[in-house]
Amino acid sequence: MREASRELEATFLAEMLKSAGLGQTSESFGGGAGEEQFSSLLVREQARAIAAAGGIGLADTFFRAMMEAQTDVGVE
Repeated sequence: MREASRELEATFLAEMLKSAGLGQTSESFGGGAGEEQFSSLLVREQARAIAAAGGIGLADTFFRAMMEAQTDVGVE
């Protein structure tokens, strides 16, 4: 569950990085179609690296919520 929590945080961070403009190609100078195709992969890996390094704390929150949900299901 900890890995799933970290991956969920990485997904959130990737969306935030894309919204911030990371991975967008320059209009005047860019790498062409290849850069456009692989920029999303780069952003995703950067988000995974941020999450693996501690992220912004969402993974711990997600993990606790998952553990609580699992405990609640087990009690019923």
